[in-house]
Amino acid sequence: MRWLLLIAMCLGSTPAARAADNRPNIIFLLTDDQRYDTLGASGNPIIRTPNLDTLAAGGVFFDRAYVTTSICAVNRACIFTGQYASAHGIHDFQTSLSPRQLARSYPAMLKAAGYRVGFVGKFGVGTKPVGLFDYDRGFDGQGRYFQEVDGRERHLTELMGDWAIEFLRTHEGDRPLCLSVSFKAPHVQDDDPRQFLYDPALEDMYAEDVIPPVPLSERSFFEALPEFLRTSENRRRWHKRFADDAMYQRSVKGYYRLISGVDLAVGRILRTLRELGMEKNTVILFTSDNGFYLGERGFAGKWFAHEVSIRVPLIVYDPRPDAALPGNAGTRREELVLSIDLAPTMLALAGIEPPAEMDGLSFLPLIRGNAPHWRTEFFYEHLFQHPHIPRSEAVRTQRWKYIRYIDIEPPYEELYDLPTDPHEEHNLAGLDTQEATLRMMREKWRAWRERLR
Repeated sequence: MRWLLLIAMCLGSTPAARAADNRPNIIFLLTDDQRYDTLGASGNPIIRTPNLDTLAAGGVFFDRAYVTTSICAVNRACIFTGQYASAHGIHDFQTSLSPRQLARSYPAMLKAAGYRVGFVGKFGVGTKPVGLFDYDRGFDGQGRYFQEVDGRERHLTELMGDWAIEFLRTHEGDRPLCLSVSFKAPHVQDDDPRQFLYDPALEDMYAEDVIPPVPLSERSFFEALPEFLRTSENRRRWHKRFADDAMYQRSVKGYYRLISGVDLAVGRILRTLRELGMEKNTVILFTSDNGFYLGERGFAGKWFAHEVSIRVPLIVYDPRPDAALPGNAGTRREELVLSIDLAPTMLALAGIEPPAEMDGLSFLPLIRGNAPHWRTEFFYEHLFQHPHIPRSEAVRTQRWKYIRYIDIEPPYEELYDLPTDPHEEHNLAGLDTQEATLRMMREKWRAWRERLR
């Protein structure tokens, strides 16, 4: 396979086999469509995620983790390559990673450096490559939540837990491992009217809870939006999920049950690590591929640059004695970290220098409690072509967010002062008092575009 040859050509003599290999095992857990505030550790008073909360309590929780594009296929390409979408050039669901991109992806580079590499779940970028993973239980497309195995119906999240455990139990221990577990949950089953297809074993979970309405869910807020947003795909999907209170309660509880199902699978993985004596040398990273509207602005889905769509949970748990975490465990970091930072961070954990073309930064110094010079802003882009999802770009600084819908003439803009308006309720773009700020953010937007294209 051409891309396998490219690994050796691109990497040269990467330090792979060491006589006494003490590099950490790496487990990368990725959920699908999980917004930042859907963990107990993120302050949600209803959802039950005890295993993930335990990881957060013993690790580092990043309060301001973001994706650079809020759509699963494109952002998964960002995660694999450590690049902005404008750099890797994948903007749809059909395009696969090129041989060179595969060779410079985090799993290929870890494999070339001597890691045993496994993949479980949704690959998500075009067609899954053959031969990249030493253990491969990945699948193309969305997958199905319910599958018949040995004559009985099994839920996909539970099956993925089985596959992850199989990978761990078959590891011989003579080299480090990297396991990527890419859950379908809590993504909906698009073609099923029930949408959120959780494991029936979790039916009673949240049955007695009442989910409060989210901010900006009042109809008056939706009606004040411009027509191109009121007729977008986000509104069509709102009708399928959140159109009345009964539907809202049913959908959000289903969404929470899917997340709790992931938490149960994570608990099984953690128990297996302990049983195998691997828990002290295994770094675990947990995040999501994008956020999710739960009715804010009268929307469902993701795609746009509002916080609920682009902000995700991020936990890093590193139990190694020399990782400088014992005194730093249970801390929260406020730096802006991005999905494109995941690949360089995993490579840094393995002692591998990230390729120069990676746009992301290793946040290993942040995990270790250091205070390096760090980014103060980032660029957001959603360039997927869809007749009812207007393309958009944005710049988010530590204070301001500027959103620009690039297919609308004249371009429609949003401007938010985030410290005083965290829900992004008040669009300041049309106010004379904010004209200077608007000009400043437009210039940042132009500079980012010029840099990336």
